[in-house]
Amino acid sequence: MAKDIGIDLGTANVLIYVAGKGIVLNEPSVVAIDTKTNQVLAVGSEAYRMVGRTPSNIRAIRPLKDGVISDFDITEEMLTYFINKLDVKGFMSKPKIMICAPTNVTEIERNAIIQAAEKAGGGQVYLEEEPKVAAVGAGMDVWKPQGNMVIDMGGGTSDIAVISLGDIVASKSIRVAGDKMNSEIVTFIKQKHNLVIGEHTAENIKIEIGTAKTDPEDKTEMEVRGRDAVSGMPRAITITANEIAEAINDTVQLIIAGAKEVLETIPPELASDIVDRGVMLTGGGALLRNIDQVIADALTVPVIISESPLDNVAKGAGILLEHYVKNPKAKAQKEQ
Repeated sequence: MAKDIGIDLGTANVLIYVAGKGIVLNEPSVVAIDTKTNQVLAVGSEAYRMVGRTPSNIRAIRPLKDGVISDFDITEEMLTYFINKLDVKGFMSKPKIMICAPTNVTEIERNAIIQAAEKAGGGQVYLEEEPKVAAVGAGMDVWKPQGNMVIDMGGGTSDIAVISLGDIVASKSIRVAGDKMNSEIVTFIKQKHNLVIGEHTAENIKIEIGTAKTDPEDKTEMEVRGRDAVSGMPRAITITANEIAEAINDTVQLIIAGAKEVLETIPPELASDIVDRGVMLTGGGALLRNIDQVIADALTVPVIISESPLDNVAKGAGILLEHYVKNPKAKAQKEQ
């Protein structure tokens, strides 16, 4: 028998959940290609290690941009590689697949995602909106008639939604999230310190000392190495957590503005539920220090960080797929 799988097709990482086993794969969404022969040389972690370190004929490509497929063929190759690696196909059957997409994905993009999954070896393919899936994975009961608000901050998009009775009441997907923060850190360090660093280094800085809030008491700092923008020579500098808070402030404010917009459009009963129950933060961005505090202060509602924010979407995809397989009626409605 083929095993059913849930896929979090993220801009930064692909996570795959297999029914009965949990999350079995978590690798960067990167494919390395030889530009002379167009051959795929490496996928996932192996390809990620090549980013910024390849000879001119090897390109490390991220086939998803802002949560959407920007290179269809390479996405298909990547999915095929991951699905084959898992060995989930049965002798005669193909796995059912649930994939997540941002809320504002177009019909063409939806079809592209479904087609890529089918070609990669999926049987029936379902597509579900990411914030709903993240809420399910974070343990929220989305089927009751009560307001659940989730902010899912990924690599390419931040998806904000209010869910009630198993469906999205109001949502917004903004194309600023973790990757945008990384590029803001790169720009900030170049402008302020005349030092050129790569995306990898920026990501590490964000993970090590990143914070959403400036605090005069915070003395956290980190040594950063890069290339001097003037002399071109390697150089090391020390940067502080407060500088990083300053660098990424624009992105944080855009996410907060998006959340306010969603709150302004929902019925008052659901708004009062959110005052009681709070907002669930999920996705990699939920790991940014003090982000919950900053959002809670701005929205004046409690903010909770989910237990394993990086796994919620993949886990939720698996749970929802099991729900649809058991309740075919719910599934039929979804596909209309």
